[in-house]
Amino acid sequence: MSEGRKSEFLSPEVLEENIRIGKPAEAAGGLSAVTEALRMSVAQMGVGRAVTSLLAVNQKKGFDCPGCAWPDPDDRRSLVEFCENGAKAVAEEATRRRVSPEVFALRSVEELSRESDYWLSQQGRLTHPMYLPRGESHYLPISWEDAFLKIATELKALESPNEAAFYTSGRTSNEAAFLYQLFVRLFGTNNLPDCSNMCHESSGLGLTKTIGSGKGTVSLEDFDHADCIVVIGQNPGTNHPRMLTTLQAAARRGCRIISINPLAETGLKKFRHPQELSGIFGKGTSLATHFLPVKINGDVALLKGIQKAILETSETLIDVNFIKNDTEGFESYRTDLLAESWKNIVDGSGISEKQIREVAEVIANSKAMICCWAMGLTQHQNAVANIQEIVNLLLLGGHFGRPGAGACPVRGHSNVQGDRTMGIWERPTPEFLNSLGKEFLFTPPAAHGYDTIESIEAMHQGKVKVFIGLGGNFLSATPDTAYTAKALNRCRMTVQVSTKLNRSHLITGEHALILPCLGRTEIDLQENTPQFVSVENSMGIVHSSQGHLTPASKELKSEPAIIAGLAKATLGVNWEGYIANYDEIRERISRVIPGFENFNQKIRKPGGFVLPHAVRDRKEFITPSKKAIFTVHSIPHLEVLAGQFIMATIRSHDQYNTTIYGMEDRYRGIHQGRRVVLMNIEDMKEQNLSEGDPVDLISHYRGVKRRAKNFRIVTYEIPRGCVASYFPETNVLIPIDSFAEGSQTPTSKSVIISLEKVSFVT
Repeated sequence: MSEGRKSEFLSPEVLEENIRIGKPAEAAGGLSAVTEALRMSVAQMGVGRAVTSLLAVNQKKGFDCPGCAWPDPDDRRSLVEFCENGAKAVAEEATRRRVSPEVFALRSVEELSRESDYWLSQQGRLTHPMYLPRGESHYLPISWEDAFLKIATELKALESPNEAAFYTSGRTSNEAAFLYQLFVRLFGTNNLPDCSNMCHESSGLGLTKTIGSGKGTVSLEDFDHADCIVVIGQNPGTNHPRMLTTLQAAARRGCRIISINPLAETGLKKFRHPQELSGIFGKGTSLATHFLPVKINGDVALLKGIQKAILETSETLIDVNFIKNDTEGFESYRTDLLAESWKNIVDGSGISEKQIREVAEVIANSKAMICCWAMGLTQHQNAVANIQEIVNLLLLGGHFGRPGAGACPVRGHSNVQGDRTMGIWERPTPEFLNSLGKEFLFTPPAAHGYDTIESIEAMHQGKVKVFIGLGGNFLSATPDTAYTAKALNRCRMTVQVSTKLNRSHLITGEHALILPCLGRTEIDLQENTPQFVSVENSMGIVHSSQGHLTPASKELKSEPAIIAGLAKATLGVNWEGYIANYDEIRERISRVIPGFENFNQKIRKPGGFVLPHAVRDRKEFITPSKKAIFTVHSIPHLEVLAGQFIMATIRSHDQYNTTIYGMEDRYRGIHQGRRVVLMNIEDMKEQNLSEGDPVDLISHYRGVKRRAKNFRIVTYEIPRGCVASYFPETNVLIPIDSFAEGSQTPTSKSVIISLEKVSFVT
């Protein structure tokens, strides 16, 4: 790096002295959710803009919420079809605040890098393409033509296409994702890391190897028919709040809801529906009928215990005909379960045999069970085993291909599933590549590319010299933050396509570009004709999304237009027709991606269309044997020494992924700060710690220690030996070489740490 600029990772480590700890909330939703949603919306957008935006979100003729991927009801949408955090996501994007070239002129990259992620996010929308030249300290405005030329020059100077990596965020539309992967493969590489590598990759792999499909097998309607819903490793109240409405309806008709999570989350205790008078003034609806506070990474032990209890009680409780006709591997699975000791199960899970048997009885008597999960299961070394134990449990009762039953991985980003469907994957199937090559008359590269972890390592080793990120905040989202920062620093060029300022703009290669794009809420006008895009939710429904707000700047381009500009400058291809009319992109998609036939006709149906799913629709398993597969897994054991704890990274309620909306987590009773660590009171006593004490967190992996400074102790209801803390602040503790077996998802939910008490810092 030139001496004129300092761009390495500088962690903002200010100890928030004003952190206030109160009692966790008794119920999710209610008047406080309405008040907070309106407060933030008006503060960011103003009254008129807030009203028109919020009335359009998740409506059939509106735009898809830029938050989570929970599906919209097909025929019973309300006038207000958003949650508190959805309102915050819209407000963040539709804000009136702006980051103009003048802002970059006033503050250097180093100065900006010392600010918190929250501060960066609150500065507003990016308005112009910006360029950070080699050796310079400030970003400068640049024309789009010159920006594309600089990128193309770097890409064409590479010795191999594999010296570039092309990242994708899950908020990218189907149309943009399809063009992006096409551009990358025409360029000659499969280096397409994406956010799925860091979240649900374990789900996709675990499901594909056992039932033949990496997607969930239920629809929203199935929740109306389930008599048992298991929510494991997921916190719907903060991460997927609209799911609470679905769970409330299930609870009111007598469905059993089993919550399995190390933290007793408010959202699964009670829900006060903000659109009901009883939700505003009443006590709320109790949701979970059972709560099992499993140890962090104790899920395999617990799930095996539930299944063992069912088999030991009576094999009349399992679906014998389904197991005989539609599955394989049952005898090996059964033998392993019956041989497993209850001591190992109880020690591994932290749940008593009595509690396990109580829940097993509920599950065994269920005629239609749905299992839902999120990153609480997918970010462990044994994450794929976690998913496959859920599959085992569902197979035991025959809960596939019937109404009200199945697997439900609840995705985070609003189109992360759609991006993968469109071909954003470093390991594409031969069938997909053949179809793509046939449609566009070229031979796509066949060799697997780099996933996210491999891309970081390749940048660190100098094997990847150009990094392009289509959305997201790569640095803050990835593990081992200091290591990842050095990897980005070693690139010749880094490029970020973004709507708002984030830390990835400040930790750069030798030179860097910020390319500002349109958001979901904005009108996408191409040759004076408004365009719409499409997205796919967690349950395989593809629907349109069309913004209605005037763009934040006349300089913004849509993501498809940015990709077309890159392709023209780099490859000399002319995709102007695709940009003038996105129907042209969808026409090509319809001939490449199965299930998208007649795409342009189907996407114009209000509410969209459902992609086919062999398991859900026909109870067909696309495995080599055409049967679902029982699998056998040992109970994992993490070596935790005296004075050490297993830490899980979590979100606050004022957060969506790496975007920080505010400094509050009222559901957990934490206010005005984020650098906290949640801890069992008995562990605190043993460590001679008190609530509010300042500590450093130190992770331990393969003899290497990583430190996160200046955190406050918070007493919380969490199993002994376990702690929790917010990301991205604690991502610095996650080792780059600690990841899930098979999927390579970072082990963000099982980090071994110790706590070191420090002096008060001002």
